[in-house]
Amino acid sequence: MTLAATAQIAQRAAAPTGLEGLTARVADDLREVNRLIVERMHSPVGLIPQVAGHIVAAGGKRLRPILTLASAQLCGYQGHRHLALAACVEFIHTATLLHDDVVDQSNLRRGLSTANAVWGNQPSILVGDFLFSRAFQLMVADGSLKVLKILSDASAVIAEGEVQQLLTTNDTATGEDDYFSVVGAKTAALFAAACRIGAVVAERPESEELALGAYGRNFGIAFQLVDDILDFSARQAELGKTVGDDFREGKITLPVILAYRRGDEAERGFWRRCLEDLEQDEADLARAQALMERHNALADSMARARRYGKDACEALEAFPDSPVKRELIDVVDFCVERAY
Repeated sequence: MTLAATAQIAQRAAAPTGLEGLTARVADDLREVNRLIVERMHSPVGLIPQVAGHIVAAGGKRLRPILTLASAQLCGYQGHRHLALAACVEFIHTATLLHDDVVDQSNLRRGLSTANAVWGNQPSILVGDFLFSRAFQLMVADGSLKVLKILSDASAVIAEGEVQQLLTTNDTATGEDDYFSVVGAKTAALFAAACRIGAVVAERPESEELALGAYGRNFGIAFQLVDDILDFSARQAELGKTVGDDFREGKITLPVILAYRRGDEAERGFWRRCLEDLEQDEADLARAQALMERHNALADSMARARRYGKDACEALEAFPDSPVKRELIDVVDFCVERAY
């Protein structure tokens, strides 16, 4: 092997991969977004910044606002509007998490106590409402009716997805169409909006807006599919997350739908007992995992996730090659393959 080839391999090995690379590319903008988030969480009502700060501090890697920042960069945007809008996207996401944890009666999120476990349901719901209001203040301050429409439409769709999920929880009759309808609304809508507004602020053609929207939507579906797969995967424990939370709550996800549909009547009775009646013992999660292995439910769900990830990457063909485009593709691959 030549010295040049060895150097190229070493350079690739040392380069940030997946989300790290995209985060590093927008690092300066992301610092300003985080400053705006802290600033806009402030309220003279002391409980509001306490509750909001708790979930924001325990938050993930700011994937959705990062997508807004990176999409704006992909479109060559040189201004500052994308910063407040990225904060807006994070507020919408955080508000839905606060409401989700109340609806799901969750006590832990990413290994930490949820806001509702610490302060109760009422403060969590009301602070979620406060964050939604802050998000709409940021949209209005931006001054673009198009941006306002994209983000407000996404907020309405997310709420519809939450209600639809409530109707499908504990119902083993739920089919794939219902599942993907929930995922498209609850998760993918905000991914799509977060990406699309990057093109809007850059005043790019509608074709590029739609391409970024398609990228975000397909990425969001792939992302949620992998989350649902991980709930039954040993890999989840390696990532520091609890295995089986969705199972214990009776959520009907694609792996469950496939295993239920492919099982015999005795197996379906098991799923109905565990998910509809919520009568579970300590051995049931392991049995659920074994049934999914028997019927290839996780592998087939993973194949779907990869397909949506591929569709997301192909949507970026509307844009010329660039470092940020390659990193937007890398982050999809990283998020999809985290299950393995």
